[in-house]
Amino acid sequence: MSAVLSSTASRPPRGGFDARRFLVRYGLFFLLVALVVAFSWMRPSFASAANINDILRTASISAIMFLGLTWIIAAGEIDVSFMSVAALGTMIVAGLIQTGAGWPLASAVAVFFGLVFGCLNGLLVAVMRLPALVITIATGGLAGSIAAAIGKGTSIPFNSVGFVGIVLNANVDIVPVLAILVIALYGLALVLQDRTTFGHYIYAMEQNREAVVEAGVPASRLLFLLYGLSGVLSAVAGVFLAADLSSGQPYIGASYFIDGLTAVLLGGMALKMGKPNVIGTLVGVLLLASLLSGAALLGWTDSQRQIVRAALLITGVALVVWTRRKTRAQL
Repeated sequence: MSAVLSSTASRPPRGGFDARRFLVRYGLFFLLVALVVAFSWMRPSFASAANINDILRTASISAIMFLGLTWIIAAGEIDVSFMSVAALGTMIVAGLIQTGAGWPLASAVAVFFGLVFGCLNGLLVAVMRLPALVITIATGGLAGSIAAAIGKGTSIPFNSVGFVGIVLNANVDIVPVLAILVIALYGLALVLQDRTTFGHYIYAMEQNREAVVEAGVPASRLLFLLYGLSGVLSAVAGVFLAADLSSGQPYIGASYFIDGLTAVLLGGMALKMGKPNVIGTLVGVLLLASLLSGAALLGWTDSQRQIVRAALLITGVALVVWTRRKTRAQL
C-alpha cells in the first residue's frame, strides 16, 4: 500500500529551481491576480465593494457545488449530473415554498433528494461498476426532467427567502458570510485531503484502483461516499441558488456544466500538478467568477464569454492529461 500512496505524491524536482514546474503549479494564482488587476484598470467599478461582494457570493455558491466533483475527478471518475441536481434543488425548494412549506422543510427535502441522486450514482458506478460518464448523464437527465416537471417547464417564483436568504445576504464588511462559511468548509476539506488517509486513498484510486483494492482499501465504499457527497453539496448549492434568484429554475444547471469542469480541471494544475484539489478548485471558481463579472462590465456578449470559458476548459483538460502522462512516464 505504501507504494501506491507514494506514487500519488509529487516528485521533487531534480537539481535546482525548476521554473517550468513553478509556473505550472502557481500559474493559476498569477492568472487570477492578473485578471483582477486588468479588469480593475479597464473598469474601476470592478474593484468596487458592491461588485467584490457579488463576485464572492456567486463564487461561494459555485464552490459548494463543485467541491464534491473535485474529489470524484481526483479519484479518476466523473460526475456530470451535479448541475442538474442543483437545478432540481431550486425547483423542489420553490415548489414547496409556493405550497406554503417553510424554508427548513423545503431545504431538507431538497438536500435529501440530492443525497438520493448521489447514492444512485454511487450504487451504479462504485458498486455495480457501470461507466460513470454514461450513468451520470442518465441520472442528470432524470434530475433535470423531474425539475422541469415540477414547474411544468417553467420557473417558479416566490417572495420569501427565509433563513437561507438571511445567510446569503449577511455580510462582514464587504465579505459575504457565505464566503466565510465556504472558506471554513474548504479548510476542512483541505485537511481531509492532505492530512488523512481518506485523501491519500482518493488519489491512490486514480493511480491504480486495483492495487488499492488489493491492499484492503474499500474503494467501492469510498467512491460511493464521494458520489453521495457530490449529490448533497449540489443540492445545498441549489438551495442557495433558489434564495439568490427568488425562484426555482429548471434549466439553470446548463450554465454550471462548463464552469464546474473548468474550475476542477484547470484548478488541478495548481499545487498538485495535474491532480484536482480543493485549493485549485477554489482558485478556479474565483477566476471564472471574476472573468464573468469583468466581461459583463466590458460589455462582452454571451457568445464571447462562452468562447473564453470553453477555451479555459480545453486548456485545463490538455494540461491535466499532459501532466499526468509525463508524471506516469517518470514512475
